[in-house]
Formats: sequence, C-alpha cells, structure tokens
Amino acid sequence: MSKKLRTEAVDHLFEAILSLENKEECYTFFEDVCTVNELLSLSQRFEVARMLRAQNTYLDIAEKTGASTATISRVNRSLNYGNDGYDMVFARTGVGKEEKP
Repeated sequence: MSKKLRTEAVDHLFEAILSLENKEECYTFFEDVCTVNELLSLSQRFEVARMLRAQNTYLDIAEKTGASTATISRVNRSLNYGNDGYDMVFARTGVGKEEKP
C-alpha cells in the first residue's frame, strides 16, 4: 500500500470497518460514510473483479454492470498487478469462483 495512504486517519477508518459485526451494520456505517454514488462505484468495481475472475469478456461485463471499459481495465490491472486484495477476499468469501453469470 502506498505510504501516502498509510495515515493515522486511514488506520482509524479501517479499525472502524473491522469493528462492524454484520451486513446490517455495514449498511448503517457505509450509508453515513459514503455517498450513494461512492458506494455504488465500489460495489461496481467489486462486481467487475468477480466477473473478470469468472472470465467474462469486457463486453459482457460492461453490459451487465454499466462499467466503462476504462474502469474494467483498471480493475483488471489491479487483479493482475495489484496487492492481491481482491483474491484474498474472494478466497475467504467464495466470491469469484462462480461460473459466468
């Protein structure tokens, strides 16, 4: 993770997120912290990553998620050259193992 990102404020945010106990608490917290568009953008990227791991084409992903090819490309770059965060979460949750939707 970038040293610019590793700040005390980000640590506090992550500690807050780690304190959440269930999906309902996540909704409550993230609805306060994020705008609707920010939350939808994050969820869209996660869905794009899931579909890329399921080997969907860019065209299928764009049609089903509404993501631009630029967004799909950025997510793909993270999957291939990032810190393996998506794959860590996919392995723990079983998300991303599905067949093409």
